[in-house]
Amino acid sequence: MNPRVNEVIPRDDYKLTLIFTNGETGIYDCADLLNFGVFQELQDKNYFNKVEIMDGTIVWPNEQDICPDTLYLDSIKQKT
Repeated sequence: MNPRVNEVIPRDDYKLTLIFTNGETGIYDCADLLNFGVFQELQDKNYFNKVEIMDGTIVWPNEQDICPDTLYLDSIKQKT
């Protein structure tokens, strides 16, 4: 099982800084989701910034979420 999200920090460029339960930090780019179905609402920066952690993944108020495995596997890991 891949690590889960422990902390999320929204960025101005529709990216998220994610800190995982194993201590790794990754950058996940949400730009490709912005024109897709339920994720179109994320185009509103104020709404995008309402991202929260729930059960090891990220969610927004209107129930958009992203699979925690996708977040880990597709994020660009940052060197510490």
